[in-house]
This record gives sequence, structure tokens and C-alpha cells, in this order.
Amino acid sequence: MTISYFRTAQTLITGRNSISKIGEEAKKLGSKKAIIITDKVIRQTGLLSKVIFSLEEINLAVDIMDEVMPEPPFENLEQMMIQLEGKEYDLLIGVGGGSVLDATKVLSIMLTNQENVRDLVGIEKVQNAGISTILVPTTSGTGSEVTYNAIFTDVRDKVKKGIVSPYLLPKVAIVDPALTLTVPPSVTAATGMDALVHAVESYTAIRAGELTDGIALQAIKLISRSLRKAVYNGKDVKAREDMAMGSLLAGISLGNAGVGAVHALAYPLGGKFKVPHGVANSLLLPFVMKYNVVADLEKFAEVAKALGENIEGLSLREAANCTVYVLTQLAQDIGIPSSLKDVGVTAEDIPNLAEEASKIDRLLNNNPRWLTVKEIEKIYEEAYRANTK
Repeated sequence: MTISYFRTAQTLITGRNSISKIGEEAKKLGSKKAIIITDKVIRQTGLLSKVIFSLEEINLAVDIMDEVMPEPPFENLEQMMIQLEGKEYDLLIGVGGGSVLDATKVLSIMLTNQENVRDLVGIEKVQNAGISTILVPTTSGTGSEVTYNAIFTDVRDKVKKGIVSPYLLPKVAIVDPALTLTVPPSVTAATGMDALVHAVESYTAIRAGELTDGIALQAIKLISRSLRKAVYNGKDVKAREDMAMGSLLAGISLGNAGVGAVHALAYPLGGKFKVPHGVANSLLLPFVMKYNVVADLEKFAEVAKALGENIEGLSLREAANCTVYVLTQLAQDIGIPSSLKDVGVTAEDIPNLAEEASKIDRLLNNNPRWLTVKEIEKIYEEAYRANTK
């Protein structure tokens, strides 16, 4: 057995109305001055009232900063950092989707490290622990509340870049499915498929192991049986609970086993074409999985089973190939774009996209099958030629 590490949030609280515990947890952390990091959409929904009420119960005054942008560029972080400096906050509370949570995590370390944020890009380049954080997801998708990576847009290079450090893990993560009941169908679809990609990729990743395999498979089961319901009937509480737990488990598996080529190929789409992260991942998932299947037939057959397919009587290869069909059908059912043409990519863009994706060694080295630039191009080309809706 090889040596491995397993990391997640220090304290993890789940369940309907678990947000009511946030004041209690802030008190345990000894907070005297806190700020909520969020975006304008979340602030307008009124979801913050539950957070503020719980904090006021412990007499903790809290400020609000609602300036996180979607798929935030580094410049957005730098602008928010200016407002945080010198305020002596001892707790940052991130309430929102993956962009908000990632921003909160990195702002916490920017307050305690002198380096420019761009100098922190990469693996374990953060020298000092950050300000304490409590993370509260309002979508079921990124799993950012339990991962030690954060992804941002590099506008200059037109690509997504990641900061990876155990110091990004929060003191507390609170996953309350009640906060997701008003998420619109399109966002539910994109974030839900993002979570499913995390589970499938981490289960089939090179760094996958016994601790993460069971977690990833359970995430696949929960998401595949509930995503359509959550998209088309957002008030289905059981479906929302399944999605919240599925996203959380996928995030834990992602955070420890990592992901692979789907994410590597998705990053240039986000950076150059501003395709939302969940949409980019979901669009590319079937095409990358079709390429990967032959590298581990046994595991892909297990994925098909977790997706709800009856694989009895099928050969191992037939069972494994079911995965590609089921993932393609699920994405189509919930309205995810099925072709690169749908998100503005032209045939002339593909060589450059492939070149950019080929540089993301951190992810490609964890993919179950090796990819050259030419093979990456072929996957993009297949995704480009796919039938559009």
C-alpha cells in the first residue's frame, strides 16, 4: 500500500437547517470580528438573513462584502483584498457558489502571506496558514468547501489557474440543502454535472484509493438518481438533499484523489471563451471518458452500475462503455450543451486549446490514460463535431 494523505474540512456540519449552527461555530473559533464574503446575487436572494441571525445570537457583529465575480479573475481578488487590509478580521465566512468559496479561501491566505496572489499559483506554495474560514455552499456542485484548491481566471493568459494548499481547507464547512431550494434549473444542471464529473474523475484517477473509491461511488449514485429531479422540480427536498450530499462527497473524493483530463481540457474553455466551469466539464465528460474507458474497464463498469445501469449479462467492455452513453444522455436530458460549437468554439480554435490543455500536467498526470497534444486535439474535434441541440 502506497502512502497517501486524506484531508477535508476540520469540522463538517450537514443537514437541513444546519446553517443555524454557524453562530455556535463562530463562537467556538473565538471570533471577535467577522466578514461575510459573497456575491450580489446571493445577497439579493435574502439567504444571508439566516447567517446573520445566527451570528447576532452570539452578539457577533459582521460586515458583508458582496463583490465576488463569477469565475473570478485574479484582479477581482486583488480589489477585494484592498478592502480587507487593516480591518483586523479574524473570521471570513464564505456564502455562495464555488467562485465565492474559492475567493474566500484565497483571501484568507492573502491576508497572512506577503506574496502576490499570482505567485501562489501551483502546488503548496503557500507559506503561512490563513485567517479562519467558515464555508457555506449555496449550490450543489463544486465541493469547494472541502477541497484544498481554488480556481481562478487568468485574464492575461486566457486560462484557468489553480492554487493548491492544505491551508485553504476551512475550519468549518456547513452544507445545508435548504439553501439550494431556489437555485434556478440551469445553475442546478451545470453545478450538478460538475459534481458528477468530480466523482467520476476522482474514482478513475491514478491517485484514487480505497478511502476515496467508496465515497466517489456513493456520490455518483446520489447525483445520478436525483439530478434530473432537482433540475425540473427544484422544490423536491429529497432530491436537493441527495444533491447536497452527493456534491459534498464528490468534493471530498476530488480533494484527495484529484481529477484528470476532463478538467484539464475544460480550463482553456473557461479562460478563453468564458464557459462556466460546470458546463465546460459536463460538455467534455463523455468524450474524455470514451477515450479513458479502455484504460480501466473494471472501474468504468462500476461507474455504470453506480449510474443505475443494469449491466448483468454484459461483457466487461460492454458494461464499461455504458458509462459513456449514460453520461451523454444525462447531460442532454438536463439541457447541457452537447457540442463545442454551442459555446462559440470554432475549428480554428482547437489547436490552441489543445496546446493550452497539454500544459496542465497536474491534472493530466492523474488521468488513467496518457494524452499527447494530438490526442487532446482529437477529443476536442470529436466534441466539436457532436450534434448540437
